[in-house]
Amino acid sequence: MGKLDGKVVIITGAAQGMGEAHARRFVAEGAKVTLTDLNEARGKEIATELGENAQFVSHDVASLSQWHDVLSETERAFGPVNVLVNNAGIIGPIAETVELSEQDYLHVINVNQTSQFFGMKTVIPSMLEAGGGSIVNVSSVAGIVSIVGAPNLAYVGSKFASRGMTKHVAVQYGPSNIRANSVHPGYIKTPMMAAATDADGGGINEQIPMGRMADPEEVANLVLFLASDESSYVNGTEHVIDGGLTAQ
Repeated sequence: MGKLDGKVVIITGAAQGMGEAHARRFVAEGAKVTLTDLNEARGKEIATELGENAQFVSHDVASLSQWHDVLSETERAFGPVNVLVNNAGIIGPIAETVELSEQDYLHVINVNQTSQFFGMKTVIPSMLEAGGGSIVNVSSVAGIVSIVGAPNLAYVGSKFASRGMTKHVAVQYGPSNIRANSVHPGYIKTPMMAAATDADGGGINEQIPMGRMADPEEVANLVLFLASDESSYVNGTEHVIDGGLTAQ
């Protein structure tokens, strides 16, 4: 018996990295999963590999109309949604605040923060129909503390906003059996992280008490717990997974 048997799930940014790891783990645990991403070729490939309990929908998370399309496709294929994993995100340019352009600022905010609002706004009615659900908003350790070397103000602002929005929804919809929690990864071995560092991690490992970056599957274990009924009384909380980085 899987931990997510009978659950209908939407996972954004699921064509690579943490989102792909979440999707693979969720299907293995019995969920029916809609994977969304802008990378259509890779997203379709993963969904096909995962079989009849997975489908891919091309999706710009910063578009409210496309969120409605994702929900419609999910309900058509699998039924009302039980779990939403707002995983999609970008880093944006490395820039001091005074150098950050308006365009870059708004792009990061729209992809990292506004998308999570759109996702919750769109999916919560389906969760109400299902009798409850779990929302997992992927933030960052940069949404917990001021990390030296954070790429830009928009990234940090969006990650703190994710944490705050999660708490608001947790309080507002807890009486309706909808839980919301945020996950705050540190350095994870993903294509996005690889693009921002050199091959050996750019000295990152030396910053982490455990001496290494995490595999995406390790984050998937935490997200799975929050999505499942095993976390039935966990609501409105933040969950840091960083190998001790923020404990220093």
